[in-house]
Amino acid sequence: MPSSSKPFSSVLIANRGEIAARVIRACREVGLRSIAVYSDADADAPYVRLADESVRIGPTPAAESYLSVERILAAARYAGAEAIHPGYGFLSERADFARAVVEAGLVFIGPTADVMDVMGRKDRARTIAERAGVPVTPQFDPADVPADAYPVIVKAAAGGGGKGMRIVREAAALEAAVDAAGREAASAFGDDTLLIEKYVEAGRHVEVQVFGDEAGNIVHMFERDCSVQRRHQKVVEEAPATGIGADLRRTLHDSSVALCREVGYTGAGTVEFLVADGEAYFLEMNTRLQVEHPVTEAITGLDLVKWQLTVAAGHDLPLGQAEITETGHAIEVRVYAEDPYAGFLPQAGHVLDVAWPGGARIESDLERDAEVSTAYDPMLGKIVVAGGDREEARARMVEALDDTCIFGVVTNVGFVRRLVASDEFARGDIHTSWLDGDEAGAVDLLTLPEVPADAVHAAAALWARYEVATTHDPFGLADGWRSGAEPAPTLVTLVDEADRSWTFAFTVDETATDASALAIIDADGNTIGWQGQPWSLARPDPMRGGHQRGVSTDADIVSPMPGTVLRVDVSEGDVVTLGQQLGVVEAMKMELALVAPYDGVVAFVGAEAGRQVPIKHLLFTVDPT
Repeated sequence: MPSSSKPFSSVLIANRGEIAARVIRACREVGLRSIAVYSDADADAPYVRLADESVRIGPTPAAESYLSVERILAAARYAGAEAIHPGYGFLSERADFARAVVEAGLVFIGPTADVMDVMGRKDRARTIAERAGVPVTPQFDPADVPADAYPVIVKAAAGGGGKGMRIVREAAALEAAVDAAGREAASAFGDDTLLIEKYVEAGRHVEVQVFGDEAGNIVHMFERDCSVQRRHQKVVEEAPATGIGADLRRTLHDSSVALCREVGYTGAGTVEFLVADGEAYFLEMNTRLQVEHPVTEAITGLDLVKWQLTVAAGHDLPLGQAEITETGHAIEVRVYAEDPYAGFLPQAGHVLDVAWPGGARIESDLERDAEVSTAYDPMLGKIVVAGGDREEARARMVEALDDTCIFGVVTNVGFVRRLVASDEFARGDIHTSWLDGDEAGAVDLLTLPEVPADAVHAAAALWARYEVATTHDPFGLADGWRSGAEPAPTLVTLVDEADRSWTFAFTVDETATDASALAIIDADGNTIGWQGQPWSLARPDPMRGGHQRGVSTDADIVSPMPGTVLRVDVSEGDVVTLGQQLGVVEAMKMELALVAPYDGVVAFVGAEAGRQVPIKHLLFTVDPT
């Protein structure tokens, strides 16, 4: 990099996983030394091997590693780092961290701590937005909410993540909502200050990428649509936003730039809006790089991380507003270790294999034989595609997800494939609360589909080839050879996870045909990846009357997540009724009650209170009466 008033030659990345790898690659491309930090859980992670140097910062819990300002700064001193990139999540929006980095004589790659302080509070950010002429939602005094204002939203001024937030649809419920939100905000953030604003129904989440430098130059890089969300967690992002008129787009862009000028913003940031009925309303500002920044890079051809490094070194922005252009359309999906068909519960376990698609941008630090833990965010990676227009990009994403599968750990890949292929997404009809509502399309997507016949057929064909390829005894070769006659068809029977039996017949030619399916196959059967969803199909076990070996039944109650058994309420031999609580497991700070699937007798108890159990650990078996 050229000389500047704040030169640095080494960057410590205070993060992990795919964003750490992303920053490391950018540093390498501009000739900067990269320094990774890792907890015990990440000692063998690919991003650690990718960096020029790596430093252990502590045990697995984030509070003792990635969230420890003291350990991060100690690692920087040890490695001789001159700058720190926070990535996103963890300490990225902590003003005290940014301030401590600068006080330690290092360069913080992000906005100033003072700007983070101001924009981190919703009440202060709103005041600044109003002063800058940014459109905001109507705000009300708690003691004077007009009768025609409902629904309104009560939200904590000092926090985020849905804490201290309540939607109120009638005046009678306001007092209780304010009391509850205040208590929650005080507990979570140490501040019970609340805002009451008009609640925008069925709005779209549109955000504008902004950049500023120390010379006062501010630009935008157009907008992204992040409306596909589940409980405020983004699932699919795209750029640019569609269905927004030229005047509204101009308002979004100009307002975002004006807000940045008002606070003297430097570095990368995002100004977020709710858009509904042709109007835009300011939500908040994220004072960091966003997870979804690759879609902006795809339509502009720019590298946002390199821009961050340039600005942090004291240089002017590489381009002016008139030089930044957009072309085509880009879509990104987030791959999470979670079960969409079980309330999006985070998942964990051992990754047997990973198939990523060709022809797409993959941002991931996941590899085969990795261990996925619930200690950190469940996002495993991102898949990004681009096309000449939205429909071309959407078709490419469906194709990319067809070529994606993660074996061994439950993920959302099959779910997002169905979502992107849906009519609702194709029309652009999805708003921020769509997946949390009861609309038919959303309900259908959140229901686990049955294994498709095409997937079972492909699995059977793979099994037929497997039998031929792994049998070395010519007299036992499963190729259908017969003396004096055409070869007999090879019959393959598989049993799916619902205990249904499927039988297919294959000729020799069909057995030899290459299949394009993704699968893991062994002596018991195979797991096939079909449209992103893994399906387990087993050979019938004659000792179990055709049932799959080792597969749990309705009688088995297993732990839906790795966790701790809080209580066991029954003993073997107890008679129980449908819905009766058998025990409670705590996982990811949630208490999950395990109940009897029907009237019956407890035949097995597999844990005691206080015991740590892995995902799918057998806790109870109930035999029907």
